Amino acid sequence: MPSKLSQLAPGRAGRLGDLDCTRPISRDWGFERGLPVDRYFIESFLSRHATDIKARVLAVMDNTYTLGYGGDRVTRSDIIHKGSDNPHATISAGLSDAAEIPSDIFDCIICTQTLHLIYDVAGAVNTLHRILRPGGVLLATVPAVSRIARDEGEIYTDYWRITSAAARELLATPFGASEVQVEAHGNVYAAVTFLHGLAVQDTDRHKIDEADPDFEVLIGIRARRSPSKL
Repeated sequence: MPSKLSQLAPGRAGRLGDLDCTRPISRDWGFERGLPVDRYFIESFLSRHATDIKARVLAVMDNTYTLGYGGDRVTRSDIIHKGSDNPHATISAGLSDAAEIPSDIFDCIICTQTLHLIYDVAGAVNTLHRILRPGGVLLATVPAVSRIARDEGEIYTDYWRITSAAARELLATPFGASEVQVEAHGNVYAAVTFLHGLAVQDTDRHKIDEADPDFEVLIGIRARRSPSKL
């Protein structure tokens, strides 16, 4: 895009109130204040697709969402975690290759806020497609706007932000475009409040729910592996 030179008239600064600062109100995403804005979008997305969470389900890091949204439809709950410091993990592997995980074994995979932490994100998507059974469903979320996620244990690094357009292209390669549904959540109000670490309880819920395609905060992805094994 062409650059533009502009001049700001003196005395025209916006009235930003508590947001008029260079440091966020919370550095803990808003957890200590209530439900973070991105978690609100994630839970809304999973709630709408809860019927996909059934039979043998794989989740990343913990199975809170598996049990919370799958309930008694889940016959087996697996947890994947890179590293050996998660006592609840049933699979220790990274998703970018994960050759140790057999193909065609999961009916549903819940992969929230994970793909942006994997440098070989295309490799991870191929793995997720491979380990799903034909007809199985991937429910994934990725940030389009977010603060940097830092891990004190240095198990992961924050690499990417993924738009809805990128998500469609990324998932369409292994799954096929017709099997991928992408939805964007957010607007400028949601983006600003999320970056400041405000919780949903601090906001006007109606404003949070309004979607503006120019200000995507979180992308929800539902991708089904074709019932005919490819």
